[in-house]
Formats: sequence, C-alpha cells, structure tokens
Amino acid sequence: MGSAPGKLVEFEEAIDIVLGEAARVAPRRSERMPLLSALGRVLAEEIIADRDQPAFDRSTRDGFALRASEAGAWLTVAGQIRAGQSPPGDRLAESSAAGIMTGAALPEGADAVVMVEHVVAEANAIRLAEARTLVAGENVVPRGAEARAGDVLLGPGQRLGAAEIALAASCGYAQLTVYARPKVAIVATGDELVEVAEAPGPHQIRNSNSYAIAAMVAAAGALPERLAIARDVREDLRERTAQGRATDLLVLSGGVSMGEYDLVEEVLAEFGAEFFFTGVRMQPGKPLVFGRLPALGDDRMCYFFGLPGNPISTQVTFHCFVEMFVRALAGEAGAGPNWAQATLAQGVAAKAGLTRLLPARMSGIAVTLVGWQGSGDLAANARANCYAELLPGRAYAAGEVIRVLLR
Repeated sequence: MGSAPGKLVEFEEAIDIVLGEAARVAPRRSERMPLLSALGRVLAEEIIADRDQPAFDRSTRDGFALRASEAGAWLTVAGQIRAGQSPPGDRLAESSAAGIMTGAALPEGADAVVMVEHVVAEANAIRLAEARTLVAGENVVPRGAEARAGDVLLGPGQRLGAAEIALAASCGYAQLTVYARPKVAIVATGDELVEVAEAPGPHQIRNSNSYAIAAMVAAAGALPERLAIARDVREDLRERTAQGRATDLLVLSGGVSMGEYDLVEEVLAEFGAEFFFTGVRMQPGKPLVFGRLPALGDDRMCYFFGLPGNPISTQVTFHCFVEMFVRALAGEAGAGPNWAQATLAQGVAAKAGLTRLLPARMSGIAVTLVGWQGSGDLAANARANCYAELLPGRAYAAGEVIRVLLR
C-alpha cells in the first residue's frame, strides 16, 4: 500500500513503486480491427502458425538444387524451379541438378543449393567451381525451421510494430483482437497559463504542458483528454479532479511544489487519495506525486500523477514514470523506462544530492549534454533526443559509459 503525503523517495525506489503498481493494472476491454489498423496497438490474443514456416524446404539463393555429395561432378540441369512454383513431381534424378530461384521449393531428393556464381557451366551441365565446397543443408531453410503449425508466435501484451504485423499476415490474420486504448485525463494548473491561441500577457505563458503530455500519452498508446486549465483555486482543482477520476489515469502538471498556491496534493487528499510518494530525489522533477483515488461505482481505482509544472520537469518525469504506467494500462507486458547505454562525450562535474536527468543528444553510441537554461528551456529540450542520467555525487570523465533515457 501507499504512504502518507510527505514521503520523498530515491529515484530507483520511485521506479520500483510505479512498476509495482503498473503490474496491478490491466486493460478493461478489447476490440477487433483490420490488421493494418492494429499497428501500434497491443495484442489481446495469440498469433498461432496456421502451417509450418516455411511450408517447404526453401532455397535462400539463386542457383542449382542438387545433392551435395554430387556437387563436384558434372550434373545435368533438369529444368528450373521459380518461387511459387511446385517442384516437379518426380524425385531429382541422380547426377542431375535443377535450376532454382530464391524462395523456391527444393525438389525431392535435393539437399543443398549451390549459388549460381559458384558453378562452372557447360552446355546443359554444371559442376562446382574449383576451390568451392558445398555441404548438405547449405543455402536451404528446412521446412518448419522457423515455426511449426500450431506454434504460438505472439501472445497478449505484445505491442504491434511492422515486424509483428508482417508475422500476423504470414499466418493469415486479416483482423486482430487488440486492447482498447485507455483514457488519460490531462490537467494543467496555474493562474499564469493561457491557451495556445491566446496572446499571453506580459507575465503569462502559453499552456504547452497539456499539449506535451497529450502527445506523450498518445505515443504511449492511450487516448489523451485535455481538460480545461485549472486555476490556482480549490474549486477549479476539485472540478477537474472529479472529471479526471472518471478516466483510467489522471495526470496533472503544476501545483505540486511547496508554494502557497500549490494545492494539488491537498485537493487530492480531499478525495481520499492514497499517496505512494510525494517527491523523488531527482533533478529536474523532484516534486513528483504518485497515488490513486478510491474506487468509483464500478470498483475501479483511478491512479494519478502530479507532475512538476516546469516544462522539462514535466517531460522528464513523464518519460521516467508515467509512460510505463500508460503502456501497462494499454495492456503492454513488461513496460519499463526506455533505457539505453551511451559513451559520454564530455566530462561532467559531480553534484551532490539528486539523480540528474539532463537533456542530451545521442548520435551513434556517443551522447553529448545539450546546453540549457534550466527546466523551462523548451528550445534546448527540442534540440535533445534523450536524457543523460548522472548519479548524485559522481563526477564523470569523457568516454565513460552512462545510462540514457530515450524518448
């Protein structure tokens, strides 16, 4: 269970807490749709091989099908087999070979394929070129080597990319059953915010956070619902919280620090919220809140995240924590932060106290920190394509391998 408000946790502990709760959630329903429409969705059924793959001994090269033991002798060429064409019904005669194309089925009696550039041809006969060798099974994929009829090739919880779509197509699935997208309510808070189409006053800013969160929610496989801006008054926050708790997840940005008008935690507590943590030892993103609200009439809990209002803090904490939770709600199995390793291009001085996730740009296996002016610098964040993880109290030399959070 969760903790009372006021619990500050270490970065890795926060990840473990979110992963633990993500393991509890499950998608609420599924739907059936055409194969290509399922791209990017999460599979809710098994994909089963309807026949052996390949369904025949398949050539992987253009050349000649033959018995490997006869390759050094002159062999009579008996016709040619194209991809999609049935091989001759008669068994391949001894001392003979059949021309064959890539993807075609070997004739009965053949056990190898010699590449066309590895033979010497004369009239209607071929033999293996000098200094070339051939063994049984070479350039051949045996029937059933990839899968046997009845094998389960994919299972529920697999996100469907191009490779998975191709596999389903090869098994005859014109339609797939996928999990329905969860709904995520998004609330940006603050008196300083105006909507994007409005001209901000001298000390106002446009509401970029709800658009960023909506984009990240959609990329993670859910349906974003942007609610109206919540001003820094309890009535607004209560109304948005009531609206948001009817969805699968409520994500708020701003109002989670220690200021006089930071009211998010107090309003959530009024709704009976259970808080798992109310801060994480990280930079940016320290005032991060995670918990859940009591069940509604259908006995469904609504989880929530309260993200810091500074734009980069919002996006970093989303990628660290919210993204994997959204993916779990969408039905994806084993979702976690999208870590990779890279070689640091420059030295970085130590800084005590907090795990830092700083905007960086990864090119190949090298990662370079992006110069920025703090967690409100959207331009610097757009120049980055990842976040470099720097551990507290640790100095780094150029060339060290570090962990980076992909986005």
